[in-house]
Amino acid sequence: MDIIVLIKQVPATEIMISIADDKKSVNTDNAKLVMNPYDELAVEEALQIKKTHGGSVTILSLGTDKAVEAIRTGLAMGADNGILINDPAAKDCDGIGTAKILAAAIKTIPHDLIIAGQRAVDDDNYTAGPGVAEFLNIPHISFVIKQEIKDKTIRCTQTIDGGTAVVEAPLPVLLTTQRGLNEPRYASLPGIMKAKKKKIETKTLADLGLDPAEIAPKTKILEIKFPPQRKAGRMIEGDSAQSKAAQLVKALREEAKVI
Repeated sequence: MDIIVLIKQVPATEIMISIADDKKSVNTDNAKLVMNPYDELAVEEALQIKKTHGGSVTILSLGTDKAVEAIRTGLAMGADNGILINDPAAKDCDGIGTAKILAAAIKTIPHDLIIAGQRAVDDDNYTAGPGVAEFLNIPHISFVIKQEIKDKTIRCTQTIDGGTAVVEAPLPVLLTTQRGLNEPRYASLPGIMKAKKKKIETKTLADLGLDPAEIAPKTKILEIKFPPQRKAGRMIEGDSAQSKAAQLVKALREEAKVI
């Protein structure tokens, strides 16, 4: 079972971010960068499948030199190979462009299964995973919380509005992760040491036979800005619940004008 895991390096969610001077991007110069949390679920699931069915796990990412750190995290968890697509021409591509690049790389790698995070927490773009499946012309199952592979068929339980659904698809297939699928492991010290010695293959768009014009963004960011600061909350005072309720209703009617 040859598995490819798609990962992205993103700013850690607990840090305070700043907007770059161009007002169209986030300044990550001094930000702590980590593997996208949903991609950690993907790596863990790939490793569990490998334990059951054998094979290999390859980490694939599109990014700059810094993305090597995220790939090594996957290698330290137990993945076998790492590939980074690093090309300045891909810096500003959108989700569809990213999907086209990743799909071109995947076509050169033996695979039975592709696992990706449902989204990246930096741009909340859900298109990369499904886009890769579309460009590869293979089935795609999203928001997976459970999977079982048997006789070259995968059966997945996925979350949907109001509940869950169970679906099947023949391999190869691409699935995206949802919280509850597993609990990602921490990289062990021996795993970290081994990961440092593993070679990460680097490719460019030219290596994949892609022209920069093919991955030109379909969307344009006009401006990034923080949401307006919320006003401080107001406490309703009173001697009883009835008194507080009366004051609240009056404020909602006369001040907020919502009732």
